[in-house]
Amino acid sequence: MLTRICLIVALVAGLVVGGFNLFKVKTKITTLTTERNDERAAKEKAQTELASTRNTLNKTEADLKETKQTLDTTTAQRDKAIADAAAQTKRATQLTEDLTKTRKERDDAQAELASYRASGLSPQQAINANKTIVQLTNSVAGLQDENKLLGQKITALETKLALFTIPNYHVVLPAKLQGKVLVSDPKWDFVVLNFGKEQGALENGELLLNRDGKLVAKVIIRSLQKDRCIANVEPGWQLGEVMEGDLAIPAYPSS
Repeated sequence: MLTRICLIVALVAGLVVGGFNLFKVKTKITTLTTERNDERAAKEKAQTELASTRNTLNKTEADLKETKQTLDTTTAQRDKAIADAAAQTKRATQLTEDLTKTRKERDDAQAELASYRASGLSPQQAINANKTIVQLTNSVAGLQDENKLLGQKITALETKLALFTIPNYHVVLPAKLQGKVLVSDPKWDFVVLNFGKEQGALENGELLLNRDGKLVAKVIIRSLQKDRCIANVEPGWQLGEVMEGDLAIPAYPSS
């Protein structure tokens, strides 16, 4: 009897423990199901937010691309506008200069016309008078050149005469005459200078050659050309080697 009672008690106790365990398992299952549902909801929410973020990012990238294209277009338009403005400014400046030049030419023409009218000459007479003036001017210029050549010849003859008639005569050269040695030949003791008749050089004129303010030699002109002359180094007057570029000045300049 006691054994039976014990078995019943044990059975009841097992049922109670099994029921409790079943309750705990059910509770656990309910908790796990709830957590799973929460995680699923959170995942779905996250996926929805990710999709939304991607859409926003794509839209932002599209807007940025469009903005860049707009900026490039605006920059190109600005550069073109600047270039067009510079071209217009240059054209306006040229037009202003042309207008000023045209006005000056007009004023000069009006002044010239007024001069013709004041002279009482007809246009043809004024043209003929102008031709005559040009011819006379050319004739005067030719005469001046001839006078210059005659003056040079007279000076040269007077110099030669003085050399023969005046003892110890020294040829006087223009004070402003100055030049440089172009060629120097130490073997034959002669130099070529970069001035001649046109600059007032005369045969037998004496020149001092110096370098850096120091006397190098004394030379005498023996041959003359239009803008060149050849001179020989005077014996006893060579204090150093004559070199190209040495400065030549008159030994006896005019006062």
